[in-house]
Amino acid sequence: MIQERVDLYKYFSIKRKKNSLGYLNTYVPDGTPELNVKQRPAMLVCTGGGYSFLSDREKEPVAIRFMSKGYSAFTLEYSLCTAFPVPLLEACMAIVYIRENSTKYFVDPNHVCAVGFSAGGHLVGMLATMSDDDAVKKAMPDKLELVKPDAVILSYAVITSDSRYSHAGTFNNITGGKKTLYQKLSLEKRVTNESVPAFIWHTKEDGAVPVYNALCMASAYYEHGVPFELHVFERGGHGLSLANIETSLSENDKRCIKNVQAWVDLADNWLKSRGFTVHE
Repeated sequence: MIQERVDLYKYFSIKRKKNSLGYLNTYVPDGTPELNVKQRPAMLVCTGGGYSFLSDREKEPVAIRFMSKGYSAFTLEYSLCTAFPVPLLEACMAIVYIRENSTKYFVDPNHVCAVGFSAGGHLVGMLATMSDDDAVKKAMPDKLELVKPDAVILSYAVITSDSRYSHAGTFNNITGGKKTLYQKLSLEKRVTNESVPAFIWHTKEDGAVPVYNALCMASAYYEHGVPFELHVFERGGHGLSLANIETSLSENDKRCIKNVQAWVDLADNWLKSRGFTVHE
């Protein structure tokens, strides 16, 4: 397996600000003679944590799970407690890096997906709806055709800045407290007919990021005619990740919920219907 930690700022020759992250970890099967060299879809994993920490439960286990399904997988360590546009620019750098190094990582450059959880879901939602933002155009003017992923998975994602349904910590961090950014980064308002197709899942019982976030995003996708699939599971609180024993404390952990585990297969099937398959 190819396991590397890539410094995205160094790769793009962009000056790193103090305390910035911006690293990409790779989980890519080697192309050995016995297995033959295969071209795989790519999965970029953006873990949650309210833009204040990176949840390990939503990071490597998710990457390995998708790697086992035939993806070249990557995890992004994006900068924390850092306001827009820094995390978005780092996610854009990750997508471009994967495409520009598709041969090295056995990736089909036309089938790159990003999956995000909670605040990481907000980050992936920005990729889906704001990859043409002025900040992206300024930072990567010659890479704009490579920035947008081909599909996204929004896992109990923070979407709206509406105070009735929002996650305050996430928006405080990504806006840096600037009130003018609250509306700009309320992603249901950023959806257009050019937004990226999305697989959206959530749980009705989520007490940290209300299911309304998924519903309002799906509604915006519907209104703009963008392909999407929505799944709402009845049981389960926030931060379930894979909802299995690997990302829970034990089989008796309330985060280990068999029904919710189905989201990975459902998402994979949806992606396969969009051409995300392994081929020689």
